Amino acid sequence: MGSSQGAAAVTVFGAYGHTGRFVVAELLDRGLTPILSGRDAGKLRALAGDFPGLDVRPAPADDPASLDRALAGAAAVVNCAGPFAATSAPVIEAALRARIAYLDVAAEVEAVADTFAHFADRARDAGIVVVPAMAFYGGLGDLLATAALGDAVAADEVHIAYALSSWQPTAGTRGSGKVSRGRREGRRLVYAKGRLELRTDEAPSSRWSFPAPVGNRAVVGEFTTADSVTIPRHLSAPDIHTFMTAEAVKDVLAPDTAPPEPVDERGRSAQTFLVDVTVRAGGTRRRAVARGQDIYAVTAPLVVEAVGRVLAGQVKTAGVAAPGEIFDAHSFLGSLAPHHLSYELGAAETAEESG
Repeated sequence: MGSSQGAAAVTVFGAYGHTGRFVVAELLDRGLTPILSGRDAGKLRALAGDFPGLDVRPAPADDPASLDRALAGAAAVVNCAGPFAATSAPVIEAALRARIAYLDVAAEVEAVADTFAHFADRARDAGIVVVPAMAFYGGLGDLLATAALGDAVAADEVHIAYALSSWQPTAGTRGSGKVSRGRREGRRLVYAKGRLELRTDEAPSSRWSFPAPVGNRAVVGEFTTADSVTIPRHLSAPDIHTFMTAEAVKDVLAPDTAPPEPVDERGRSAQTFLVDVTVRAGGTRRRAVARGQDIYAVTAPLVVEAVGRVLAGQVKTAGVAAPGEIFDAHSFLGSLAPHHLSYELGAAETAEESG
C-alpha cells in the first residue's frame, strides 16, 4: 500500500471494452504500465495492435489460475468487465491471493453492495485496498457529497442530480442493466430511511434547477446509482435523493439508441454532463458540482487517479472502502482539472438562503 507509483504495472481486466480502452490510455498517460486482460483472447490481441508492447494475458473470470497469471507482477488491478455480478467476486479473490489493490468501475448497484457485504472483513484483515464503483456512477457522486459535507460525517439529506446532454449506452451498460433488472424482477431500488428497498410503483417525475447553463430541467426521481451504496458506508445519511434528466432516461431505455461515437482525438463522445450534489446537515446546505464530457471517458481519470493514490499510500484506510472514505475528497476532485473534469464547491448557506 505504501509503494510509489514509478512504472508500476496495473492489470486492466476487460481492457478491450469501451471504458477499458480509456483506462489503458490513461494509465499510459500517467506513466503506469497496463497489463491487458479479459475474457476474450481475440479482442485482447486486437487491442494490443493499438497499444504495442503491452503484455496480453487472457483470463476467463471463472478460471482462478488464469486470473492469478493475469495479476502476477501487478501492483493493482482495475476491473472494467461487466456484468460485475459475474466478474467482481472472482477478480477480488485473485487480488486477495496476489495481495494487491482492487478497483472497479461497476455501476451495478447490487454488485457494489455485494462487494461490501462479502469482502469487507477479509480485505480489512489482509490490509488490501478494495474500491468498488470508482467511476462516474458511484465514485463521483460519493466524492462530491463528501466534499460538500466537509468535516461533517452526517447529513440529514443528500440530493444527487445528473444532467446528461444525451445518453448513448455502451454494450456494457446494456448488459449490466439487463442483469440488474433481472435481479430486481421488475422492481425499482431506492435508498430511503437508511436502507436500500425495492419498490413497485412508477418513478416520480419532477423538475430540478441545475446550475447554469443547464438550468431548470425535467428529471426522473429515484434514479438510484451506485453512490447510494457507497455514501452510507461512511456517512450517516438517512435519505439519498437521486435524479436524472428525463431525456437521458428516455435515451438509455430505448432499445435502438446508438452506442457512443468518438468526436475527438481521445475517442470521447460529444455527450456532456453536470453532476449537482447538495447536502443538508442541520440548518446548513452546501452544493458541489462537477462538469465534463463523456461519462465513460471521465471514468478513466477517476479510477486511474485512485490507483495512483493507492500506490502512493495516499489512503485513509484499507479493506473495502467507498471513494470518499478512503481518499481526501476535496483534493481528489481538484486534481482532476487537467483531466477534463471541473469541480466547484459552493459556500455553506443556511437552508433558508438556498431555498
